[in-house]
Amino acid sequence: MANDVITPLDPGFAPLSLAYRAFCEDVSVSGAARFVARVVRGEGRSSAFETRIFPDGVDDARNVAMMDRLVKSLLWIRGGYHIQVSGSMVVYEHLKAAYQPGGSRDFDALFMANVYERPFMVEYVADPDVIANSQEASSAIGRHLDGCRIGFDAGGSDRKVSAVMDGKTVFSEEVIWFPKVTEDPEYHYREILSAFRTAASHLPRVDAIGISSAGIFINNKVRTASLFLAVPEHLYSEHVRDIYIKAAGEIGPVPVTVANDGDVTALAGAMGLGKGRILGLAMGTSEAGGYVDKDMHIMGWLNELAFVPVDMSDIAARDEWSGDIGCGLKYFSQDAVIKLAPAAGIVLDQRLSPADKLKHVQRELEQGHEGAARIFETIGIYLAYALAWYALFYDIGQVLILGRVTSGKGGLLILEKARETLQKEFPGLADAFHVALPDEATRRVGQSIAAASLPEKKR
Repeated sequence: MANDVITPLDPGFAPLSLAYRAFCEDVSVSGAARFVARVVRGEGRSSAFETRIFPDGVDDARNVAMMDRLVKSLLWIRGGYHIQVSGSMVVYEHLKAAYQPGGSRDFDALFMANVYERPFMVEYVADPDVIANSQEASSAIGRHLDGCRIGFDAGGSDRKVSAVMDGKTVFSEEVIWFPKVTEDPEYHYREILSAFRTAASHLPRVDAIGISSAGIFINNKVRTASLFLAVPEHLYSEHVRDIYIKAAGEIGPVPVTVANDGDVTALAGAMGLGKGRILGLAMGTSEAGGYVDKDMHIMGWLNELAFVPVDMSDIAARDEWSGDIGCGLKYFSQDAVIKLAPAAGIVLDQRLSPADKLKHVQRELEQGHEGAARIFETIGIYLAYALAWYALFYDIGQVLILGRVTSGKGGLLILEKARETLQKEFPGLADAFHVALPDEATRRVGQSIAAASLPEKKR
């Protein structure tokens, strides 16, 4: 089905959203059983998802394959250390084995156990009504631009900082740094503190500090972040967990808020557009996601879309980190461009870094290489099908795509193909939400300025 509409650059692509649609249609014909999954993430917060599946014993293999993908998606979008399921003992037994040490999802279980500092578990609940309701809570962070503020955006290749007075930027700078390959956490601390002090020197005082950073943060503490990937584990707790809090403390006793860069991207979009229900997707080194609800609040979800599956193919690209196949990292990042280059007739020098390989393909596109154009068109088609899957978990009114993969002509091709494919395959969704690159109003807000707006200053 999918192969009729997917470019030949990836003829094996089997969109998860189409597979789920066909699954639901077949279940409705053959008889349905109620299935509920819920992920619990502590502090009374949980996210439930309900659907219909084949009764146990009817088509167990198909149930297991589809619910494995659905539960994994729920886990990485919402976050949690405890999976609860009801409605199928067969699916439960599969998930219990998968998330055990040595199981097919042990990476996921270990990751979540580290984030939430709780043992990971999978539980069967006999009564689906017990777990059918979500317990969510949004946070009204951001959009505070009064007073003198510092906004810091910690990227993987450069760090940006802004000094903001009553919503106006009085100073900003970008500095190249190398956080992902540096083992000494003192390097990270010095660089962060240097940025804070530089911005502070352009303000009469500092009322608040907001920080946008790749990673997962709970109560402003680093749970996991690729920026500190090279830091040895034995140094992590003492030197990385509180790194932003400690650096801000050197500036003064001011309010500090640390947020995932994906959420800050969505917040910047909401501030520029003046409305919420925004899903932000950044395609760069990896795939980063962020979301703000109708009230422009963040939900406390992980939004780790890099690990959310989008492809049901048995021969889908494998992520080297998690070991899983068909997940967003290989479809919406520089890895996707590199993966598709051979089929597009582009030979890449293997001595180049991934970022330089992307630049090479983008130069080929600018020079009119037809294969390069097909690469970005393919990513646009990937995106349409992925958005149909994401829409099961998010209330979306606007999608903003950004990141270095969307730079130049490539971004326009991605956008064009995504809109075209959505209209063809999912016309209801095409009418329900708008997919766009950031417009001038959104760009003017900027990531570090949006970060500056995160904390509310002391009264």
